[in-house]
Amino acid sequence: MAYRLLQPVNSASIKLKGVARYHDYVRVSVPGGSARVPLSSPKVIGVSNSRGNRGHQEDFYAFATLSLNPAELQKGLKQFHKVDWDPSAVGDPHSRQVLFVGLYDGHGGSAVAQYLRQELHGLFESAKKTDIPEVFQWVKEIGGYFKRFKGGPLTPWLAEGNEEEMDLEARATLTFFEVDRNLSSVDRAAETCGATASVAILQSLDAPATPFFSAKDLCITVAHCGDTKVLISAIEDGKVFPMTEKHHADGRVENKRLRKMMGSSLITDSFGESRWMGALQNTRSLGDLQYKKFGITSEPEVRTKMLRGQEWASMILVSDGVSSILSDQEIADLTRNAPDPKVAAERIVSFSQELGGDDNATAIVVPLAGWGKTTGPDQTKELREYRQKQSIGNERQKRM
Repeated sequence: MAYRLLQPVNSASIKLKGVARYHDYVRVSVPGGSARVPLSSPKVIGVSNSRGNRGHQEDFYAFATLSLNPAELQKGLKQFHKVDWDPSAVGDPHSRQVLFVGLYDGHGGSAVAQYLRQELHGLFESAKKTDIPEVFQWVKEIGGYFKRFKGGPLTPWLAEGNEEEMDLEARATLTFFEVDRNLSSVDRAAETCGATASVAILQSLDAPATPFFSAKDLCITVAHCGDTKVLISAIEDGKVFPMTEKHHADGRVENKRLRKMMGSSLITDSFGESRWMGALQNTRSLGDLQYKKFGITSEPEVRTKMLRGQEWASMILVSDGVSSILSDQEIADLTRNAPDPKVAAERIVSFSQELGGDDNATAIVVPLAGWGKTTGPDQTKELREYRQKQSIGNERQKRM
């Protein structure tokens, strides 16, 4: 039986890496076996995607369940969280199953964002540690900024013969670099076109196996380039916890990285926005190949967190068409009491546009075990009502 992803992918380009094992459903243990729950159900993952007032769409997304080596997942849990997870207690195929959710915001065109939507999850699943020396060599040949690059998370595998398993940080870094290498040989548009990317990997640690939306113990790992956002919302007072930080030239992390390696090429444009090389607002992205030797990098910032699933209501991904209008807490509060994740995502995008957002806007809401159980008052309700009234008043003045 064939399965269709919510946004169709072209698996032909993955054949060189081996047979793809990703699916558009999540396996759920049931008495006597397992059942398949489609990820495209609005009760499983909610998505809202709008062009705004733009004549083109450069926001794209994809999600799938991947099949990863349990030994690799086990290593990462031990290394970063001191958690002893036994995949044999879960059993195949559940011990290999992780949820992949990716949000891609293109700039300078949609080519790179569309490529990521089609290919990134397959490349992530099929990445092999034996590819690291060759990919590293390609990165070094970029020159400029990368002359000083020592390998980062890939360093242990630069020498051939290292049998140690990768962790998710190394896998994400390898995959993001491999995207740029692929683009450099197949798509000239990627010289001047790029995309930000936020990728979230959710792994249930429960035995017997449970899916991400009901897991008691859950590990979330985020690989991130640019200014798309990943947030997790707690049930206690609806508090929001950001898993990402904007990669802008004047940001704390990026300012330190770029000044250390490249000096200063930060230019403020006529709108008062800081741009690297006078052109790019984001200092980490995929594509934008002509800027890579000048400090723009596709190396993701990777963060990971262990969750007690019942203490968290949802994971939310948004593009900057939303986050430039709404605060993190406003975004989280808009999901309160939504009947399903789809409605929650629609609320976020609709309200951001109601307040004047005209950019491409995307929201993805992934329910966790605490979905629908948020406690305490809506922290931003009065603020949102005030902003809504202001927006209506401003719109009336424009019409007068």
